[in-house]
Amino acid sequence: MQAVILVGGEGTRLRPLTSSVPKTVVPLVDRPLIVYMLQWLRRHGVDDVIMSCGFLATGVREVLGDGSQLNIRLRFVEEPEPRGTAGALKFAEELLDDRFLMLNGDVLTDLDLSAQIAQHEATGATGTLALVPVPDPSSYGLVRLRADQSVEEFLEKPSPDAELDTNLISAGAYVLERSVLDLIPPDEKVSIERRVWPRLVDDGLYGFVDDSAYWIDIGTPARYLQVTFDILEGKVRTDVAERLGDEFLDVDPSAEVAGRVVPPAVVERAARIAAGANVGGLAVLAEGVSIGAGSTVQRSVVLRGASIGEECVLRDCIVCPGALIGDRTQVTDGAMIGEGVSIGADNVVSRGARVFPGMEVPDGGLAF
Repeated sequence: MQAVILVGGEGTRLRPLTSSVPKTVVPLVDRPLIVYMLQWLRRHGVDDVIMSCGFLATGVREVLGDGSQLNIRLRFVEEPEPRGTAGALKFAEELLDDRFLMLNGDVLTDLDLSAQIAQHEATGATGTLALVPVPDPSSYGLVRLRADQSVEEFLEKPSPDAELDTNLISAGAYVLERSVLDLIPPDEKVSIERRVWPRLVDDGLYGFVDDSAYWIDIGTPARYLQVTFDILEGKVRTDVAERLGDEFLDVDPSAEVAGRVVPPAVVERAARIAAGANVGGLAVLAEGVSIGAGSTVQRSVVLRGASIGEECVLRDCIVCPGALIGDRTQVTDGAMIGEGVSIGADNVVSRGARVFPGMEVPDGGLAF
């Protein structure tokens, strides 16, 4: 089976985490985000993947190579300019088979692709959209199905007081016949959601509903942290669960741990946790991270080579690679510290503040 993955977005809402790397390859617990998708696809029989790239395409290619380590054939196409979801698909046309999957590359899910493909074949569909229910549909466009699972109509984001008879949204995973490409004009910026799906209503467009699937669009810092926590707690089916085991904890043997690590947590190679420091629960320390004496790291991600001073408090935050945080500094409440940032002692960074790469904050210079 073949799949094309759209990875053209810039990930602006995730900056500074995505200031130097594409959103698709941001580190998520112990591997890039896109690797979770590729492993999920492989479990469902996909062995040929085309990456349709835009922003920082070289970064994606350098991380993934040719896919041989994942037992997948991996090829790349690079749009000359942004062409929208349908335009990107059309640009990859010459590489596509008679039937293929199309996927958004910034989603983590474990929905049952095999069952979706089986339904597609059974109904003789031209396109089958994976759909998941959401408890609060007010932030999404919705899909209404008929009893035979064919798509009846698409609904714009409803008003908060609207009476609804559906809570199904698109999960960004589609099974498509090659004939769909005939509906897309070449060399244009075209949305598949606005231009193609409406033309297929009553003409071969179906929905596949997976009520038990995990699904989240990793588009904001809060969602990035939530996905991290869900992986650590095993709420989504991933290979990380095998690594964590029943104790929901993995500390690399090379890590130096003089303090305390509380599960769920991952502590990577060559990390150092000084005496009196507390890490976890729901914490990830990447390779080479250093946590000073008496510091606390909870519900947070600290990425490769970052150094945290003594008596610091990190809670519900993201610290990017190579950042330096001085003694007694607090980073909390959704704050993000960019790559290579230097923050002196006795600072407070909170309430979703973002400190971008290249910045230096002196001792006591920030109380936000």
